[in-house]
Amino acid sequence: MTRILATLASLVLCTLLCGQALAAERPNILWLTSEDHGPEMGCYGDQLARTPNVDALAAKGMLFKRAWSTAPVCAPARTAIISGVYPSSSGGLHMRSMVSLPEGMKLYPQYLREAGYYCTNNSKTDYNVRAPRTLWDESSGKATWKNRGEGQPFFAIFNSTKSHESQIRTRPHTQITRPADVRVPAYHPDTPEVREDWAQYYDKVSEADADAGRHLQELAAAGLADETIVFYYGDHGSGMPRSKRWPCNSGLHVPMVVYFPPQWQHLAPREYQPGGRSERLVSFVDLAPTVLSIAAIKPPEWMQGHAFAGPYQSEPPKYLYGERGRMDERMDLVRSVTDGRYLYLKNFFPHVSQAQRVAYQFQTPTTHLWHQWFVDGRTNDAQSIFWRVPKAAEELYDLEDDPDEVHNLADSAEHQGILKQLRAAQREHLARVRDISFLPEIELHSRSADSTPYELARDPAQYPFDHVVGAAELASNLHVEAVPQLLELLKDPDSAVRYWAALGLLMRGERAVTANLAALQPALQDESPAVRIVAAQTLAEYGPAAVREQAVETLGSLAAPAQNGVLVSMSALAAIEALGEKAASLHQAIAAMKPNGPSPDGRFNGYVPRLIQNIAPEPPATKRP
Repeated sequence: MTRILATLASLVLCTLLCGQALAAERPNILWLTSEDHGPEMGCYGDQLARTPNVDALAAKGMLFKRAWSTAPVCAPARTAIISGVYPSSSGGLHMRSMVSLPEGMKLYPQYLREAGYYCTNNSKTDYNVRAPRTLWDESSGKATWKNRGEGQPFFAIFNSTKSHESQIRTRPHTQITRPADVRVPAYHPDTPEVREDWAQYYDKVSEADADAGRHLQELAAAGLADETIVFYYGDHGSGMPRSKRWPCNSGLHVPMVVYFPPQWQHLAPREYQPGGRSERLVSFVDLAPTVLSIAAIKPPEWMQGHAFAGPYQSEPPKYLYGERGRMDERMDLVRSVTDGRYLYLKNFFPHVSQAQRVAYQFQTPTTHLWHQWFVDGRTNDAQSIFWRVPKAAEELYDLEDDPDEVHNLADSAEHQGILKQLRAAQREHLARVRDISFLPEIELHSRSADSTPYELARDPAQYPFDHVVGAAELASNLHVEAVPQLLELLKDPDSAVRYWAALGLLMRGERAVTANLAALQPALQDESPAVRIVAAQTLAEYGPAAVREQAVETLGSLAAPAQNGVLVSMSALAAIEALGEKAASLHQAIAAMKPNGPSPDGRFNGYVPRLIQNIAPEPPATKRP
């Protein structure tokens, strides 16, 4: 009996000691985040910026010279962070798409909480994937690490909204940065209005820095500064037009500063030096595996990022990847990749401009003025790229020689080597993550109705990846000689392939369409509404009068959300809007249309009303005498 008791006592003691050792290897972790601003900070060499708090953090910590958000807008960016999976892979790329993940794919706070962390989120969630209600110990404006249990390690996020896009244009504003002092990028007109927006942006970044300072002071006052690993980062590039929502460097490059106090520097990145600057390429998809690694949790194999700290840190990636999908009511499909110097973009929707009219973006004075200058013919070539249709099928920029990304080198003979290298890297990445966004959004949801988009992407019977993406690449290369192949693909058994074939004809314009009316007209009766909509838009735009009338009627039959669902309605209404007066016969009915209908989530509810308003604006209210 004595021997048994001694053995039990030893086991209890071992358990306690192991638990204490494990707790000792789990530091507090604080993430300070801010919205809609790039590396316009003093620690990144910006002489105009006033960011003393983050600058001081960088002076004792380390900054990453090249950190990228995965997407140039908030919801998909946060989706990448919370999941460790590219939004294009999970199906959560399109704004407010609210898709589900497979069972067993946990979000990183779930792993942290299981390991004993007290996890809080003090501001937005705003993910495009559905999260369990128990994701956080507390998620609200009052959430704080202070409510954790005694001796419990914490993971806490405090997000500042001070630099959000909406704050750039909020007037009146007490001006601190002088508009005359700002550098106007080559793609913006240099006008007083644009300078005022940029100056206010700098002021708002300073306010976000002050928020970070207050949280750091609070940590120090509690005696926890030497026990807590701190991250600071922005959620994507600036809220100015041609940064937010566009997946070039100005839309994806973010500040990222990390601080590991001396007792935790054995968990720091291998290249970590106080006051250092890391050359490692870092992506938002790396944050989930990194925080798990810091907490001594092995990241699951399905996470697609690379841990850059902790015992499970990996070798640096060779490239960073960006992606753009539907932005509110505007559909697009762009993929980007950088090796740190060169940036490559592939535009799969070259028939729409970079500047599709997202209502929220047009509330910024710079957007209005810039657009008017373009309409009036006052913009130079660099300033016109944002508005021009069609976009280039491919873009290549040298970020060292051309930091504003306005000189496209895709046709440069001396740059064909790097173009091919980055094009191949991008294509390999699409296959590796099984990018599901090449399905029209209507079918992304319908095909995954009994599973999830992530699982759908890995089912060759439901999503023949190479065939669908090959059709998208053929459609978007804009080569005239591809037309015979597109006509063959119009008869393909897979509706997503037929969709891209029809889009390919729309992209090539009148000559390709009028020469092949007989092949395209049957698509007006296609079983897939996505195919019918593209075929109808194409024939209404370029077909003869009789065919145009039939095509417009097809669009009209698909426009009402109550009968067709919100996703189909959005696509049909976008096509009707693009047709302008060619679809004028539908405008009266659209003005009277009820905007509600079945949708994947209530967060879609604002999109159809905006499209209706764009097509059939309400007349100004008549003033009473």
